[in-house]
Amino acid sequence: MNDLQELKLRLIDEVENNKDELIEFCSKLIQIPSVNPPGNTTEITAFIENYLKEINIPYEKYESADKMFNLVASIGNAEGKELVYCGHTDVVPVGDLSKWDFAPFSGEVKDGWMLGRGASDMKAGLAGIIFATKMLKKLNIDLPGKLTLAIVPDEETGGEYGVPWLLKRGLVKGDGCLIAEPSSPLNPTIGQKGSYWFELEVRGEPGHGSLSPLAGRNAIVDTIRAIDEVRTLWDLKIDIPEETQPLIEVSKKYMREVENDRLKYQEVLEKISVNIGTINGGTKSNVIPDYCKVQVDCRLPFGITEEEVTEILKSKLDGLNIDYSIKRFGYKSVANYTPAENPICKSIVDNISFVTGKEAYGVMQWASSDARHFRQYDIPVLQYGPAYLPSIHGCNEKVRVEDIVRCAKVYITAVIDFLYQR
Repeated sequence: MNDLQELKLRLIDEVENNKDELIEFCSKLIQIPSVNPPGNTTEITAFIENYLKEINIPYEKYESADKMFNLVASIGNAEGKELVYCGHTDVVPVGDLSKWDFAPFSGEVKDGWMLGRGASDMKAGLAGIIFATKMLKKLNIDLPGKLTLAIVPDEETGGEYGVPWLLKRGLVKGDGCLIAEPSSPLNPTIGQKGSYWFELEVRGEPGHGSLSPLAGRNAIVDTIRAIDEVRTLWDLKIDIPEETQPLIEVSKKYMREVENDRLKYQEVLEKISVNIGTINGGTKSNVIPDYCKVQVDCRLPFGITEEEVTEILKSKLDGLNIDYSIKRFGYKSVANYTPAENPICKSIVDNISFVTGKEAYGVMQWASSDARHFRQYDIPVLQYGPAYLPSIHGCNEKVRVEDIVRCAKVYITAVIDFLYQR
């Protein structure tokens, strides 16, 4: 057994021996409401600051927007490689309280589960990366490179004041990055689909409802026709680039063999998904509507760009002879990934296997994420974190305590592999 393997085994033992501190820390993070919107992370940021101060981990705090705070903390040797561990402090709203079986911000541990809003997305992962960093500092591990924590707000509403804000200003750099977002226990996500959100506005001519369809022009009726055309984006056959086909195939394997309840969704990896999310139009029932607005969420596979989708859309809608416009909003990205052989992917995947003794491999995510921002700045990145996936963004959000501990063990051992690699 070599020295690095012995060090990793020692670190795994240290996490196990101190897991009560990890679970308590996670519980307290959940107990601090940091709902976005509005996105006020003042209280949770101050709590994390105090946790870092306990072991003298230096950090910088940046207020990117009113009451939205980023923390950037580092340990190790600035002369070597740099690994970034990233997590967000904000959570989605709790929704209808009557549908919860427990208080959303209880942070209670019950029957092996950590309970509360953000348990899976992603305060358990956030707790794990901070705890792993603190343990490395506490044990005086002589790292040959630098480990940086990027703790950000504003991920749940698009992330404008979190990751992209830090990257644009050069406040976070690195040779590799892990985002502690929820994932399957053995399958981190190394690629994401692109995102294309747009608002379609259709204009008509008002008139008295009693004269419809002979008078005016009904914008809602024209919108119904337009929606039918928008939905045909799903039917397009996309030529998947050869270099990304192995990732698609291994992701289909994952959906067949691991999350087999996702078996029926396999084709979404190669298709443009289309969700008609909201529709608003008209004045009242007896007035021919002169406008209608529809917001649409499309996720793009490899092999097609935002610009190409826009041209296809315009071609379809122009053929309807309607008065319309398309306005982009929200997430904007093309499909992106980090190769499985990249050092950051290998460090995480290899240490998932090291910790669990089971086969691990990276897969494709059918949604989009902050990972795209790091790749835009040529920082290889993947996502891996503790989660009970069915509960994310829903009522009764929770995560298994054993998963929180397992991920912390992976985080702390992967630092060793990545920073010691030449």
